[in-house]
Amino acid sequence: MKNRIDPELRAMLDIFPPLNLDDVQATRKAMEDAAQLTELPVDEEVVVSNRMVPGPEDNPYVRVRIYEPKEKTEKLPGLLWIHGGGYVLGAPEGDDLLCQRFVKEANCVVVSVDYRLAPEHPYPAPLEDCYAALQWFAKKVDELGVDASRIGVGGQSAGGGLTAALALLARDRNGPELCFQMPLYPMIDDKNNSPSSLEITGNLIWNHDLNEKGWSMYLNGKNGKDDVPVHAAPARATDLTNLPYTYTCVGQLDPFRDETLDYVKRLCQAGVDVEFHLYPGAYHGFETLNPTATVSQRALAEYVGAVKHVLNREKVVERK
Repeated sequence: MKNRIDPELRAMLDIFPPLNLDDVQATRKAMEDAAQLTELPVDEEVVVSNRMVPGPEDNPYVRVRIYEPKEKTEKLPGLLWIHGGGYVLGAPEGDDLLCQRFVKEANCVVVSVDYRLAPEHPYPAPLEDCYAALQWFAKKVDELGVDASRIGVGGQSAGGGLTAALALLARDRNGPELCFQMPLYPMIDDKNNSPSSLEITGNLIWNHDLNEKGWSMYLNGKNGKDDVPVHAAPARATDLTNLPYTYTCVGQLDPFRDETLDYVKRLCQAGVDVEFHLYPGAYHGFETLNPTATVSQRALAEYVGAVKHVLNREKVVERK
């Protein structure tokens, strides 16, 4: 397997410690400690703030982290961002640099959701937190200086899974209308039995074993059973019609490769506009672990560019 990895990406795997989901608390603590050691200053052109917003019935408040340009001359598009972490790890601060990049390059306002994590809070808690944040975002567009007709949602990995689930949920509940979804290498298939999920083992950031544990915690041990809801595992959805313009990507050595390919195919068949990129030699989360690699720079530029293109495309379409 290692000889198939892009040479620029290979070296980082040798120093990246394998994730341990047998002790989630310890892994979270290690990630928090590492984040504090590498805390970076906020870009001078971006304002970052935290708000507590109304949550779902069982969670009165959800924290959101807001990124916006210091100066606004017109109403901007908005992006609801959902961090990754296998449904069990992560926090909005881990994506500070990326969210600031969205603000500067795509000229948008970003609201990042600090949703509850499994196993303490299994499905539907994380998704309901994201839906509550989306509802708040849609209601506060005037206060945030956002164009209500140009709100999208995006996320990586489990954040991509929640992105796909949120787009389905907003459609099915007749909730806030989304013009764009960007589920990047999304974690959407709880069955964990595709050829790529079985193929990817060992320390490639995420693998079959970690995927099994993550899904088990998120679905409270019901993963792989017949009664898993489509909003919990969007790969199970049979109706993908009336979903927004979609951008997605995945590495060829990612366990989510095949579920992403299948999702893209079925979105196309459902009449949804889709842009998709497959990156040879790339493992799960490659552009986050090694952002300076050539393939990572390409991937980042392409999906940041997709946010800019689609959210501003909607403005042009509306004007016509």
